[in-house]
Amino acid sequence: MTTKTSKHLAASRRSVLKGIGAGAAALAMPNIARAQGGIIKIGFITPGTGPMALFGETDGFAVDRIKKLLADGLEVNGETYDVEIIVKDSQSDSNRAAEVAGDLILNDGVHLLMPASTTPTITAAADQAELFETPCISAGAPWQAIIFPRGGQDKPFNWTYHFFWGLDEALNTFVGLWNTIETNKKVGMLFPQNIDGETWGNEDYGLPSPTRAAGFEVIKPGYFQPRTNDFTAQISTFKQGGCDIVGGIAFVDDFKTFVNQCNQQGYHPKAMTMAAALLFPSAVEAMGDLGNGMSSEVWWTPAFPFKSSLTGQVSRDIADDWEAETNRQWTQPLGYSHALWEVAIDALKRSGNPLDKAAVRDALKTTDMQTLVGPVNFNTGPHPNVSTTPIFGGQWVPGDKWMYDLKIVDNSVNKLFEPEQKMKILPWAS
Repeated sequence: MTTKTSKHLAASRRSVLKGIGAGAAALAMPNIARAQGGIIKIGFITPGTGPMALFGETDGFAVDRIKKLLADGLEVNGETYDVEIIVKDSQSDSNRAAEVAGDLILNDGVHLLMPASTTPTITAAADQAELFETPCISAGAPWQAIIFPRGGQDKPFNWTYHFFWGLDEALNTFVGLWNTIETNKKVGMLFPQNIDGETWGNEDYGLPSPTRAAGFEVIKPGYFQPRTNDFTAQISTFKQGGCDIVGGIAFVDDFKTFVNQCNQQGYHPKAMTMAAALLFPSAVEAMGDLGNGMSSEVWWTPAFPFKSSLTGQVSRDIADDWEAETNRQWTQPLGYSHALWEVAIDALKRSGNPLDKAAVRDALKTTDMQTLVGPVNFNTGPHPNVSTTPIFGGQWVPGDKWMYDLKIVDNSVNKLFEPEQKMKILPWAS
């Protein structure tokens, strides 16, 4: 294994999509002669291309493993069903996600819809599931971003269920990280002009509120346009405000541009904590030396102690399989790519009749199980359609096997286990 180089990133996005397509093709050819109960059709929607493709990077790997697990069919209530999985690429676009979701429901006749991750993919697909009365299970986006924009504040949905941590927990994780280092408690906030930015930047339930409540001063310039190539206005505001910390949400390309321009313009805060952009090892490596010490929320790592309900493996086993098969470093969505199938298959098995959409919906509603990412229970969530999962604070540090490694440095929100090390200020500010 070549270490501390970018060779392990050589697999292109095209190869990832090829893996998704191969897994889908194999699963789309059921052994009809074997199926006693019929064929269960599942529509799986992933952000395989576009600006959010890193969130879908591990989905093809998971689909391929599920194909192998279901090679002999799925037994439900004494009958064996073959499973046809139809994979669609949302292209990281909500309009595309709505289009393929509608097609999967109306033309392919799927019995279960699974929009894998990201707000644009999930919200658009979930709306179609509600419209056409099809059970839907999703993960990989803060639950408020899935529930609130769709009008779910005051009433539950009938067909759509989601498990992930909440925005409030992520926000408190950010504050927890910042409380571990010595700063002037001035935070510059960076948000894009899109649904994620407007959610995270919301004054009532977004990042500014708990930050101020914890005694930090918030400096919040205007929202930036995604894919911009000029962050001078934001950087100037942060410099003038003397911000020791930058926090917010941005996607990979935008944040890389922002960090490079901060360095060029002589702005070197002590901490940069960014949702989305700093989740992935490839994104941090792309920043070169500037990636060292960046921090973010942590959804899942190989350190998670839970076992898969499908394979009995622990998180470290799944991560090792991924690295051995792809020659790429484990990445946080891997745990959820696997856990999503755990919940889906559990619901199908408990439904009694997986070809009855209402029965599958009712089984999803009563989910209470342990998965690779932790417990999923829709009876105890903060919303009838939601189950929350653990979140921690993490920091990227130089690694041994890979260029950077993500270490858990804060457990103020969830006490599942102790931090692996203490957070340090960014090297450029030392």
